[in-house]
Order: sequence, then C-alpha cells, then structure tokens
Amino acid sequence: MEYTALTERLADVIRQNELVTATISQPRQKSNDLRRVKLKPVLLKGEYHIQFEYQFERVMKHKNLTPDEAVIELDELLETFRQGQFQLKASEFHFQLSKKFKVTFKERETAVKQVKLSHNREKQYLLPLDEPVPFLIRLGVQSEDGKVKRQKYDKFKQINRFLEFIEDSIKHLPTDRTIRILDFGSGKSYLTFALYHFLHEMKGYDVHITGLDLKKEVIEECAGIASDLGYERLEFLVGDINEFEGETAVDMVVTLHACDVATDMALARAVRWGAKVILSVPCCQKELNRQLEAPSLDVMLQHGLIKERFAALATDSIRAELLGLVGYEAQLLEFIDMEHTPKNILIRAYLTNREATAEARARYVAFKTLLNATPFLEGQLSDRLVLTDPLDVK
Repeated sequence: MEYTALTERLADVIRQNELVTATISQPRQKSNDLRRVKLKPVLLKGEYHIQFEYQFERVMKHKNLTPDEAVIELDELLETFRQGQFQLKASEFHFQLSKKFKVTFKERETAVKQVKLSHNREKQYLLPLDEPVPFLIRLGVQSEDGKVKRQKYDKFKQINRFLEFIEDSIKHLPTDRTIRILDFGSGKSYLTFALYHFLHEMKGYDVHITGLDLKKEVIEECAGIASDLGYERLEFLVGDINEFEGETAVDMVVTLHACDVATDMALARAVRWGAKVILSVPCCQKELNRQLEAPSLDVMLQHGLIKERFAALATDSIRAELLGLVGYEAQLLEFIDMEHTPKNILIRAYLTNREATAEARARYVAFKTLLNATPFLEGQLSDRLVLTDPLDVK
C-alpha cells in the first residue's frame, strides 16, 4: 500500500464511522515526550466526534475533534509516529511506516462489533460491561447474564487495566510462532485467564501460557476451570519461581505480588530467558529496608512508616534501573488506583538490547552507594552488569 492510499483509508474509516478504537505509537524521534495516541468515537451533545488521548511520559491530555478535524490530526500524527493499530466494526488492521514512509499493512476480518458511543467521561473497557465472558462468570466476577457483581467491580476494573498494558505490549511479541508466556505466582489467576482470553480468544494469537504457584489446591482449581472452558493452551503448574526449569526461552513474563526478593528472582529469570516483555507488580519490598543506612536521609528515615515507603519506592526504582542496564526499556506505572490497594506500582519492561551508557551505570552506582545497599537483583544479574564508578564519568 502506498502512503497516500493509507491516509485515504484512514480518512474513510473516520468519516464513515467505522472506528471502534485505535492506537498510534512508536515515535520517530526518541526525544518525543508524546509516547502514543489513542482514538475512540464519542458523542458530544448528540454529534459524532473522535476523542484523541495523548499519552505523554507523565501526563495524559484529551482532545475531541469532528471527523474532518480528526482526519487532519491523523495526517499530522503520521509524520511523527511509525505504527498504528485500528479496530473497526468488522475488521482490524495494523500498519508500520519506514523511515522513508514505506507502508507495511496487514488487515483481517473480525466478528462484527457494536460501537457504544458515549460521553468521554464514561470508561470504555476492553472487556465490555454487561457482556458475558465465560472466565469472568466462572471466577465469580460476573453473573450468568454478564452483569458485573457489585462487590467484584474493583476486580473487573483491575482486570481491564491489566489488559490495557497487554494491548500496549502486543507489538513487542512475535507473530510468526507460538507466543510463550509465564505467569509466576498466578494465585487465583484472574489475570492469567484474562491474558489468555484477550490474546487467544479475542485477538486470535497462538499462545501457550503457564500459571505457576505454590498452592496445590489453587492450581488444581484453576486447571479444572481452564479445562472446562476449553482453554487448551493454558496450563497451571505447582512450582517455585526460583526452581522452575521448564523453559529455555520465554516471550513474556508476568509476576504479580511476588513477595520481596521473589520478584527479583522472577525478573532475573525473565532477563536470562530473553523475555521481550516483563510485567511485574512487586509486593512486600523488605530487603532494602533492612539495608538502608543513609545519614543524609535521616530526616525521612527516622520515621518507620516513611522509611518503609521510601524503601519500597527505592527498591522498584532500582529494579527498573537494573533492567535498563541489561538491555530493557523499563518504566514504573500506576497499575490501579491507590484506593483499591497500596501495591499499585507496575514495572513494565521491553527488551531493546540497547547497551547502557557509562553515565547510566554511574548513576545507578551513585544511588546504591548513597543508600549503602547491595540490591538482591544486582547479584542475580551480576554476570550481565558492567558498572561504572561515578568518579570515572566526567
């Protein structure tokens, strides 16, 4: 497809009201603070608009445009971004643009989707409200008619928030073979089932997902549910994160609420497997709390509550920094609202294989020296780390 044909196709999608949702991503310039733009149709005072959600590094902004204005805005976005994923009423397509604007375009038909036009204040979920989803019914989140149970609404929101991270990660996963995914500490497996349903049942990807947990009775229950639902490529095994030896390469590693250094063990395993995507929500970060000895921070650290929270934030910052030093692009993101749980920071990392700079290495060394700490994850990744003394960097 020629570039002009692509812009014409996008214009038709907007003007003919075919859009369900879309994401424009991959900035051409690394310095671009705008990371991605999401689109969806909304009704404002009875008139059809396209809502643009601009996702910057730290903030989000919204703009509601008429179809003609949206076409112009899309043309401008294509000048600065290289990839787009569009879901339409009866199909979905994906395109990529080269440096010289050569177009790679793939499209496939899908089941017909109904577009729910609403004011932009109404949240639109990847798993729509009031539509029966078999795994949600089995796990007690929905009633048989698809209504989300009032006491499970926070869980429903958490599941959908998690799937937003998965949707953003799809472009980093292989498309020419089975996608191998491991979920360490899967527990009751709400998110494990959601992962399978979204990628395989909704998106049609070839996946093989393993949920791993130490609780035998929980694993047996989840395995039974997977069997009843016909989820043939989803398995559940009893096992420990540090002893799992079933794989030599994995595409995505998920670890949610693994306690203390169990998170670090999972992150290290993911790195050794060359996982292209890592999603981790840490829990009970105690290791650094025991090591902290920083007199210059005593104004904070003299208070036990503040020390605990600081240690948790510093631990996750160190984890993200170490992942960056071994070839990942790592971010710390909000998983769900603080009112639902204090364990709301998600580490998201994508494999880039970019070599860390001496400045980045020195920055990490300076920070851990300030805290007088030797992080557990650093030891786990020691064979892949080359650290730089801050004094060596001018």
